[in-house]
Amino acid sequence: MKIDNSQSHVIEHSDNVFIDRISNKIYDSGLITPAIFFLEMTKPISLLGSHFLIFLGPVVNAFIQSDDYYRAAQVFEDSKNVELLIQKLETLESKNNKKRETIER
Repeated sequence: MKIDNSQSHVIEHSDNVFIDRISNKIYDSGLITPAIFFLEMTKPISLLGSHFLIFLGPVVNAFIQSDDYYRAAQVFEDSKNVELLIQKLETLESKNNKKRETIER
């Protein structure tokens, strides 16, 4: 099943769920602003970064057992998916700001 976002970027449903999970983890950590800055800086070289992650995969997996390591390298190979993550982070932040405003009133 494919999902078509507003910018006519078609992604798999499982990729969208994966990006949602990552955006929620970043949001829960409270590091939305630094994450957005980092993602914006590295978006043009996401393909190179993805290949670098694959290159380092055996070393990283020797110390950290993560099933999603190669999945992240695959999903964020496309800079449009990086942009989608940024948009989801900004949406989470704006929802949180709206909740704060209604609580303060």
